[in-house]
Order: sequence, then C-alpha cells, then structure tokens
Amino acid sequence: MNDRSGTDHRPRPGHPGCPRRRGRQRRSPLLLAAVAVAAALTATAACAGPARTDRSAPGTGAAPGGAAADRSDRTSAASLEGVWRMDGYGTLVTIKGRGLRTYETTAVSCLPGAVTGTRAGAPDAAGRSRFSVPDSAPITVVPAGAGRARLTMEDAVGRRSLHRIDALPARCAQRPSRDPRAAFDVLWQTYAENYPFFRAKKIDWAAVRDRYRPRITAKTTDDQLLAVFRKMIEPLHDAHTRVVAGPERWFAGKRPGTVLPTPDSTARIDKALAARLGPGTVRRHWAQGKLSYADLPGRIGYFRVTQFAGYTPKGDYAGDTAELDRALNSVFTRARTQGPRALRGLIIDVRLNGGGADPLGLRIASRLTDHPYLAYRKRARNDPRDPGRFTTPQPVRIRQYHGPVYTGPIAVLTGRLTISAGETFTQSLMGRSPAPLRIGENTQGVFSDILDRRLPNGWTFGLPNEEFLTADGRTFDGPGIPPALPTPVFTDEELSARRDSALTRARELLARPTAGGRR
Repeated sequence: MNDRSGTDHRPRPGHPGCPRRRGRQRRSPLLLAAVAVAAALTATAACAGPARTDRSAPGTGAAPGGAAADRSDRTSAASLEGVWRMDGYGTLVTIKGRGLRTYETTAVSCLPGAVTGTRAGAPDAAGRSRFSVPDSAPITVVPAGAGRARLTMEDAVGRRSLHRIDALPARCAQRPSRDPRAAFDVLWQTYAENYPFFRAKKIDWAAVRDRYRPRITAKTTDDQLLAVFRKMIEPLHDAHTRVVAGPERWFAGKRPGTVLPTPDSTARIDKALAARLGPGTVRRHWAQGKLSYADLPGRIGYFRVTQFAGYTPKGDYAGDTAELDRALNSVFTRARTQGPRALRGLIIDVRLNGGGADPLGLRIASRLTDHPYLAYRKRARNDPRDPGRFTTPQPVRIRQYHGPVYTGPIAVLTGRLTISAGETFTQSLMGRSPAPLRIGENTQGVFSDILDRRLPNGWTFGLPNEEFLTADGRTFDGPGIPPALPTPVFTDEELSARRDSALTRARELLARPTAGGRR
C-alpha cells in the first residue's frame, strides 16, 4: 500500500459486500496514507473471482457442440437467475440474463450497491459464470446445490455463500431519502449488524445511537452530519473505518499513536535504511518500487514489500499477480534456495506496508515452504442481532510453489504501519516451519476486508465485518500481531541517528550459525 507518487489522495467509494478492497483492492484508508506520502486513500471492495477459460472463443457466436450446447449453456445460466442472499455482509445479489448487481441491506434499508457485472461468455460445464466488473476484478458465481451458490473474488481469499430467495424486498425499489436522519439510521444500523468488535473495544453502540440520534434533524447540514459520524466512529480506533462525504471531506480511523508518514519522514526512513543496509548494497526494484530485494553480506537476503496492490500502471489484479511472480522468480532462484551458496537467512520488511490483496501475500508465502500448512481461518459476522454469530470459518492454506522455494530462517520486520493485507501476510507466516522471528512493533490491528457501503444521501462509508483466526481460534484485531523481539521502529531518535534497530537485530540473529543450521 504505498509508494504511489502522483496519485489522487482522495478516498474513492468501494464495492459493497466485497471485502478489502482492494483496489482498487483491499486497501484501508490508513493503509494508503500510511506508506507513501503520495499514497491514495482508497478502500474499495473489489469483488473478484478466479479466471477461467470460456467455452467459446470470442466472436465465434457458438460454443462447441452446436444447438445442444447452446441449450445447455442457457440452462446453466438460468440456474443462477434470480435473487440471492449472501451469508454475512448484508448483501443481496441479483442475476438476470447476462447482468449481475448487488444491493446493500439492513433491517431499515435496501440501497443499490456499487457492484454491477456482465457475464463474460457462457457458463462452463459446472454452471460457473464469470462476470466482468468495471474498474475491478471479475466475480465468479457457481451453483452449489438446490437453492445455493458460491461467489468468489479473484483478489480476495475465501468465498461467499449465496442462498436463493423469492424476490427483492419492496424497499429495494423505493427512492432513497435525502433526509439526514435516514443517513444516520443506515450508518448506525449497518455497524450494529456487521461490526464484530464492539465488545472488545468496550463500545456500547446502542448508547452511541441514543446520544447522537436526537441531534440529527431534517435541517442538519452536511458538515454537522459528518462531524457527528466522526464522533461516533473515531472511538473505535479502527483503520478499516471511514466516511467519505466528498473529495476533500472524509475521515478514517486509526489506532492511537499511529503517525502517518510525511515527505520528510519518508526520506529520513529511506536514508536510515540505506545506512543500515550498508554502502555499496544494490537493491533491485519491481512493481513500481513496491517490491525490492538486496543480497547482504553473510548470505542474508533482504526483501521489502510496501504494498500488495498497484504493481503496474494499470493497477489490475491480473497485472499485479504477473508482476509479483516476475519479482519472486528473480528473488527465489535455485542459487539462493539450494546448494552451498543458498541464503542462510532472509529478512522480510513489511514495516511500511499499507495493505492490498491478501492472495498476493499468500503467493509470497508459497515460496517460503516445502509443504502445505494453514495460514489462517476467515469468518464474517452473520447475525444482525447476535454479535457472537459468524459464518463457518473457512480455512485458507499456503500451498507449496512448484519450483525453487526458500525454507531457511526468516525474520519479519513489522510496525504499526504494517496494515491490513500486510498483517494477514504476517499472520500467514506464523504457521510456517521454521517459524519466522518477528522483530519491531505490533502491527496496526486491522485484518478484515472492508465492507464498503453507500448512504441514502450519496455518501460512502466502510467498516470491517470479518475475523482472521489463528489455528487455535485467536484474532489479532485491535492490538495487532506482537513482535517476539520488540524494537523501536522509525522513531525520531532512530531516524535522527540514521539507525534501524530492527534491521540490525535481524541481521545479527540470522548471521548466527544456530539461526537455522545453514552456513
């Protein structure tokens, strides 16, 4: 999440029902501001699904098999026609003909969502349909039995379960009210039904409504309404929360003590890093500078990742994946992973990582193991009346890359500007063997995809609604993932002395013969 100079700093509306996103992907507002001075504050939810090959080539006008195949395609497509309720996420999905669209729902509202898709080609043999989405990754929907289907997103991990319902609620056809009280009610209700962390943060959300709802009238101005929303949400101290009222009128949460970079501090960080890497160290860069690698003395590798998105000028997920693979193929060569010249230690630096697409982090992790293991489990809040009810946790696994992989000792450098996908990547390495040594400070503490929503007055807002669980069922939301070895990260004292204690400590530990048996 970060290093993007010259980009628009204004938040953009995201996609409802689709997490983090990412996008154009899963970025939190803080995430973007956090890593680069020029980082765009975006938190869009890119709903995407795995790519597949269409059964007919573009322009042929017919799938193989002639009229019988055409009838089969129409039957497969028809099996998805209708209205679907998504488990969790407060989202309805309609599929009609070649079109898909979403609706954002609460007990008091139903608003057209930001996601619209067009079916690309014919369904495959399993009835799987892929929908292209403007300015976002594709969505794939596949039948999963009577009255059930699954929706997947290419730039997000996990899947959404869909259940067929008879029709859209009547309120979905009503014109949204511009009354400020309607906007208040939708925002409050959306949090009440989806936010998982009120108890952990000791927030009485009903009391928040009782305090602020009487202040809102039909004559409440936009500035007054935005000020009230800020007072309601800021105490959550959650970097995956935000409200956007216009290009220059928005706010986003963050954990107390989080200091966002400035051009001056970013330059000081880079100078301190260069000083600790050592004179003459050559760093190779990919992904518009968001990925970099250097070989350090003693066969230690240094791999810096400052974002899991925006790797190409186009910024699409397919391009990001290809660019990441190009970098990984250059870093994890046979010479560095096998034989007498192999790395004896690897430092992975995500201290300035604002987030992006979780699958890209899993892609890196797959180059760091020679066997599959559990990265984490993911679940979403799934009962508007019970904050303790969630969808069934979906296991997300690291699968070994079929090619050179590095299996030696790793040190992971983290800090409070390790945000969102930077944190899920860090969590995905915790089940690795040997486990990485975490050095630095706690991460920011926001793991969920961002549930992007619209208000009746045209504003947008976002909030988390998921938990990413460890193998034993813990979550790090709030405090973040703690380091095993706490060290200062980018403090004034460190930067003034051009010191980088975390990097220095990692190099010292990995250089020891006992670090992993490599010499």
